[in-house]
Amino acid sequence: MSTQASSFKPFVPEHMQMRELTVRAILLGLCMTVILGAANAYLGLRAGITVAATYPAAVISMAVLRAWKGSLLEENIARTSGSIGEGVASGA
Repeated sequence: MSTQASSFKPFVPEHMQMRELTVRAILLGLCMTVILGAANAYLGLRAGITVAATYPAAVISMAVLRAWKGSLLEENIARTSGSIGEGVASGA
């Protein structure tokens, strides 16, 4: 167990300065929150079942922020805020 802990290297090192909470991550997350929340609410009312919006939010944020040269931490913020719409729409 101790050999695994000593050989672990995080993807984002401690000394590296990466911006996480940026305007583009927040705007992308807000757009995905509105769209995925509305789609999930419609699906819940129409079919009686909702889906997890985390996976489409992750794929969309990864694709958009890679095109915009965003960082991994920005993708995490956009995905997390995008998946909030699913929870709000389903009443969780």
